[in-house]
Amino acid sequence: MRMLGTETAPRLVIHRSLKNLFAQVTDDTRDKTLFSLSTLDKEIKQKFPSGGNIKSAEFFGEVFARKSKEKGITKIVFDRAGYLYHGRVKAFADALRKGGLEF
Repeated sequence: MRMLGTETAPRLVIHRSLKNLFAQVTDDTRDKTLFSLSTLDKEIKQKFPSGGNIKSAEFFGEVFARKSKEKGITKIVFDRAGYLYHGRVKAFADALRKGGLEF
């Protein structure tokens, strides 16, 4: 089943590599990426040189939630892109919820 993001609730897609996490918020009705961030960002890299662990995923989720709220995004559709909901993906999602995003 394909998930679709709208203007009111855009889709947050996560990609997980061995050493990093990448996330982007897209509005599928306009085929536009609204916001993207990864664990390679300066703010996250300073605190966690390796982005491939649960602690860095939690911090990444907190930073992502804060920055997306600054852009006016508060409600999303979470697309885990086929990854199992555990480990870094779960830690990232929990931090997003804690940061105030609804999904």
